Amino acid sequence: MDTRTSETRLRIERLRDALNAHGAHAVLVPSSDPHLSEYLPDRWQGRQYLSGFTGSMGSLVVTRERAALFADSRYWAQAEAQLAGSGIQLEKIPTGASTLYIDWIAKALQPGQVLAVDGQVLGLSLANALRAAMQRAGVTLRTDLDLVQDAWDDRPGLPTEPVYEHLPPQAAVSRADKLARVRAAMAMALTTHHLISTVDDVAWLLNLRGSDVECNPVFIAHLLLAPNGGQLFIGAGKLPADVEARLAADGIQLAPYAQAAQALAALPATAKLLIDPRRVTLGLREAVPATVAVVEQINPSTLLKSRKTAAEAAFIRETMAEDGAAMCEFYAEFEASLARGERWSELDIDTRLTAARRKRPGFVGLSFSTIAGWMANGALPHYRATPESFAQIEGDGLLLIDSGGQYLGGTTDITRVWPIGTVSAEHKRDYTLVLKGTLALSRTRFPRGTLSPMLDAIARAPLWEHGLDYGHGTGHGVGYFMNVHEGPQSISKAIGEPAMAMEPGMITSIEPGLYRPGLWGVRIENLVLNVAITTPENNAFGEMLEFETLTLCPIDTRCIDMSLLRADEVEWLNQYHATVRERLAPKVSGAALAWLNERTQPLAA
Repeated sequence: MDTRTSETRLRIERLRDALNAHGAHAVLVPSSDPHLSEYLPDRWQGRQYLSGFTGSMGSLVVTRERAALFADSRYWAQAEAQLAGSGIQLEKIPTGASTLYIDWIAKALQPGQVLAVDGQVLGLSLANALRAAMQRAGVTLRTDLDLVQDAWDDRPGLPTEPVYEHLPPQAAVSRADKLARVRAAMAMALTTHHLISTVDDVAWLLNLRGSDVECNPVFIAHLLLAPNGGQLFIGAGKLPADVEARLAADGIQLAPYAQAAQALAALPATAKLLIDPRRVTLGLREAVPATVAVVEQINPSTLLKSRKTAAEAAFIRETMAEDGAAMCEFYAEFEASLARGERWSELDIDTRLTAARRKRPGFVGLSFSTIAGWMANGALPHYRATPESFAQIEGDGLLLIDSGGQYLGGTTDITRVWPIGTVSAEHKRDYTLVLKGTLALSRTRFPRGTLSPMLDAIARAPLWEHGLDYGHGTGHGVGYFMNVHEGPQSISKAIGEPAMAMEPGMITSIEPGLYRPGLWGVRIENLVLNVAITTPENNAFGEMLEFETLTLCPIDTRCIDMSLLRADEVEWLNQYHATVRERLAPKVSGAALAWLNERTQPLAA
């Protein structure tokens, strides 16, 4: 047994010791923190610490006799490898939003037994579903125990990285204006106070940024708004004095991070509190006095920040050009180097692509860890090469690169697939069918207010026609110098909700894929902006939207099976490449310009 597996078993046994000590029979360890973040600070990486599974999503359940990790198809191969020998069973679930582990727990426990989960990291909406299921099963739910703390001696503390302002001109809307818009929404909901716990909402609303979470420019804090002021609950010393003074001028006072629950408990009986049940934890909700009226609806800031202003869209377009120029520089170097017979690994791609981005104006950092997957590794949607496990780029096949950057003027996320050596007819077929999905959705027009999941099938249809599919969503919202995954819209198989309505200004990815385990993977991703159009009949049938493709980088045409493309698809691709060449040519020179010109040559229909 290797050291890692041994350590995992020891940690699970320590967790079971904590179970026994508290008279509990099972513990649920979600991938979550007190802010219900997708990407977690080290302190709340309990599921990863205990199981050894490093995927960004997954839920761990440990009973006195069994242990199971629940993960969706993006992580199955990764989870099987990382859980090997640990004694933890992989339970395959259809999507990351699945709550099948609740049914599993209800069947695993007997009436009268106890399930423990830390209420401080348990979402209110999920807590309601969990409580109802446990009541039906006769199981007692305890949310006052943090058993991870008992099993984790050297648990990291709170992040201490400094917080800074996102300044004009890129911060195109002032803090005061944003606060006024949120307070107007509070008034419409007939509420006096509003608790915001999601870190991207807090950062957006206050025009602040941080680095408490890898690749996401956010910081750990809660915000409690009142009609004429507010309290920001944040770690001591994280804000410079001048920023603190400007916050105070906008009515925002600082308070210790740990005092958020105490402030909720002190709300007057006349208060009416707005909370988002999907964006606040059970622990904070339980701190609210019973005398305070609570209104549950989506955070106004979540809706507001999803709709980028015209000024923000202009900065994003310029950011896309800088990002595209960085990729031209990188890919020109990469292809020339391979032609000289030099060896590259997946790790080299990550290092040198990041170096190319770092040279561009406004670059702050990566928007997620670069995915560079050669052949079989490209079939793992969330693969990441590590010094312990990576592939050399050699032989014939497909190289998938999914990467992105954080810039002062926007967030990028792009996936391209490149041929190395000689590609087969099967490679070209898969590549072209995925490309057809990207093109189909990119060209779609739809009524304003269309629920985003309704668009998902458009990208899948070219694959479905051949009996093919992929396990992840087609598109996620993207923030503005913010989280690379942003709601509320989601082009996926999710059940549509009113908050998912497509509105002008939203930025979303389009990224269908096709994965052949152990062989290769294909994904082609652009970011698009919802823009309003005038129909030939002057919107007689309602306002319509279309997608403006924001991402600027050639889509490799050497992998295309032309027999599968229609003339109108070729025309769209040629027009896109003409735009890419026009926008990027002024920003590159020499080998990068030559590469750009070669890769954007028009195809014959």
